[in-house]
Amino acid sequence: MNLEEQHIFSQLKLAIASKFLESNSASKTIEDWKGDDIVAFQEDLFSKVKARVSEKWFYTYIKNEAKKLPRIDMLNLLSCYVGYQNWNDFKANHKTATQTKTHKKAFSKYLWLLLIVPCALLAFSIINTSYNYEFCFYDSIKNEPIKSTILNIKVLKNGQSPIHQHTDSLGCFNYETDEKEIKFIVESPYYKTDTIVRKYNSGKNKIIKLKTDDYALMLNYYTNKNIKEWKKHREKLNIIFSDNAEIYQFFEESDFVEIYSKQEFIQKLTIPTRSLKGMKILEKKEIDGKIVKLKFIIN
Repeated sequence: MNLEEQHIFSQLKLAIASKFLESNSASKTIEDWKGDDIVAFQEDLFSKVKARVSEKWFYTYIKNEAKKLPRIDMLNLLSCYVGYQNWNDFKANHKTATQTKTHKKAFSKYLWLLLIVPCALLAFSIINTSYNYEFCFYDSIKNEPIKSTILNIKVLKNGQSPIHQHTDSLGCFNYETDEKEIKFIVESPYYKTDTIVRKYNSGKNKIIKLKTDDYALMLNYYTNKNIKEWKKHREKLNIIFSDNAEIYQFFEESDFVEIYSKQEFIQKLTIPTRSLKGMKILEKKEIDGKIVKLKFIIN
């Protein structure tokens, strides 16, 4: 499926999770559902639209990244489940900002041909007061999109309550406003909360790198005895650090410097000690996609 289809299907998955959680308890991330969660969803789907999806179908299209969209009849019944008439109705209400912008440009050109010059200039001025922001979030250490965790976004506007958004399955979010500057807070259980301020820059996606909350992540693995994910995390760190990486720990109000080997540092990152809470990266150097030098301090 193309990027447009990926975006709209990811919105459908978010809507399915939201609908299911109205009367059931499960992870907010639908890709994390398994076992009893999937069975409960199958029953809830049947009670509302009198249809079922198999567990195999759920794993193919929901838990994994499918190469193509499901059959139209499945898309129709899932769209009904979340409150729409069918898939076309859902798509019409979840067009991406890119489509919206293209339609506005076409409409602007049409007005320019049919209306007198002053009216066209006024329409052009009105259209250009709308700014579409797009941000994609990356893990600052792994340097890869944050797709497995939904990030909560709170858009801050002067004199108004925050506007709540969240990232899609590609780790991105879009927001349209008449302001040339946007301010928002990014929150997640496993990434450190950050406040972002950005000015509008037409035609460019913004990549924002977030720092992991290694303590929270490791504590989750240990608490839930998730050895498989813990090992995968260590393997990923082993890949992104060069074997001869130079790793230095600095200390506040001291000239002392402690040097770590690659394996010693990975061990430090994957055990939920409280020192992880205060870790701050001071400098990072990469060569050919691998970290060769890292400096950090623990507050």
